[in-house]
Amino acid sequence: MVSSVYQRARDEIAPYRRWVAVAVVVAVAWALWVSGPGWSSPALVVAAAAGAALGVVDARTHRLPNALTYPATAATAALLLLAAAATGAWDAALRAGLGAVVLGGAYLVLHLVNPAGLGRGDVKLAVLLGLVTAWAGWPVLWAGLVLPFLLGGVVALVLLVTRRAGRGTAMAFGPYMLVGAALALTVARL
Repeated sequence: MVSSVYQRARDEIAPYRRWVAVAVVVAVAWALWVSGPGWSSPALVVAAAAGAALGVVDARTHRLPNALTYPATAATAALLLLAAAATGAWDAALRAGLGAVVLGGAYLVLHLVNPAGLGRGDVKLAVLLGLVTAWAGWPVLWAGLVLPFLLGGVVALVLLVTRRAGRGTAMAFGPYMLVGAALALTVARL
């Protein structure tokens, strides 16, 4: 079973392996800087590496594959629980769990309201991003909720104004979710 999950994940990134490799190196370096040395660093590294791969795949295919999202979310949650057990930061672990539910729930509502506008993959990615942003604090979670819509809105407006897209043009939203979470975590670090 584990080998089949690994194989599916490998198959998803294979066509984009060079872009994924570059994005993962940058994301891991960023994650190590943002988290600093600590027990939560491995969780952020896993989320950042998976996020980099997901961002590349989504930008190319408009899909956020379960073969990448599910294992990354499970591993991140397990590593955050380990961090809480090692440091006694059970309040952060509880906040991370609640953040995953809150962000995932908010995206689920948006998906149910407009399934064509926001896919199920975005909902699943929101759970992962809710874990890592809420671990850092409620303000980081709220910024991680709002920033993707601001970033995506600005890009959509620029594309419309420059006539590079129309009102019906589909945009992959996962990269904006990932950049929004990264910005929120970066500002929290600063």
